[in-house]
Amino acid sequence: MDSETISVIICGYTLERWDDLASAVASAQRQTQPAHEVIVVIDGNADLKHRADEELTAAVVLMNTHNPGLSGARQTGAEHATGTILAFLDDDAIADENWLEQLLRAYEDPNVLGVGGLIDPLWREPPPRWFPAEFNWVVGCTYAGMPVQTARIRNPIGANMSIWASVLAHAGAFDSRLGRTDGNKGLYGTAEETELGIRTTASHPGRYWVYQPAARVSHVVPAERASWRYFVRRCRVEGHAKAVLTEVAGARAGLESERIYARSVLPRAIIRAFGQALRGDSGGLARAGAIVTGLGITTVSYARTRLSPRRGRYRR
Repeated sequence: MDSETISVIICGYTLERWDDLASAVASAQRQTQPAHEVIVVIDGNADLKHRADEELTAAVVLMNTHNPGLSGARQTGAEHATGTILAFLDDDAIADENWLEQLLRAYEDPNVLGVGGLIDPLWREPPPRWFPAEFNWVVGCTYAGMPVQTARIRNPIGANMSIWASVLAHAGAFDSRLGRTDGNKGLYGTAEETELGIRTTASHPGRYWVYQPAARVSHVVPAERASWRYFVRRCRVEGHAKAVLTEVAGARAGLESERIYARSVLPRAIIRAFGQALRGDSGGLARAGAIVTGLGITTVSYARTRLSPRRGRYRR
């Protein structure tokens, strides 16, 4: 794999996360497997673009030229990248120094389409006792129930994912209907990576995505994301996004992993939480309640979207 090069793409949108963005870029630039280039794409913020131009001088800084939001920003970076592999890192994530090296190892399998890695939550404040690790996806991180060793997956989590540049070029753009935008101006979705994983696998029979837990990043979780209000809102968003995904990709592929999660991972987690409560853990019952509530909110949001009179507007 010595001939392969990796372009790292980091998308930012707000000056409020400047320190995190600078840390993300720095972590991408101090890899044991040097990045071919680090590309920073700014989404709709001229002040942030100006500061990035001034201070992130070792990176290529671009303005999003596609639809507003993360999907368009990622696509902008992909179109300007010259590496054979594209690695996407969130603007509030910090990569371990061997992140790219570990991602690259997974590409030794010629059937691999793309590789995702482990995302550790970097809590700014201690997480609440009621917060179950099985719901770490609420804060964009690897959740309990995911593989602990290298394994095939349907799709990666976007804070730490990579893909052959040729595969993405063949697949076409990220689907902005499923991506993150300003929640007050349009859809705020969470399923663009899922849809891309399904679409690329369908168009490349016999090939697959891989989860490589040795490729680690730490993802900042600010205090406001540790609140019950955020937990509830994020579960609602997830249910809506999965309903839209089933319109685009079909229910079988769109919910394959979620069925296993709901039928196997969560029941075991509830039993474990009750057992912890019986052993004196005062947060055990609260975690069990959060699991049941989170699943219920997500399911209701999914059903409401599926039963909406506007159903079908997302189909290709």
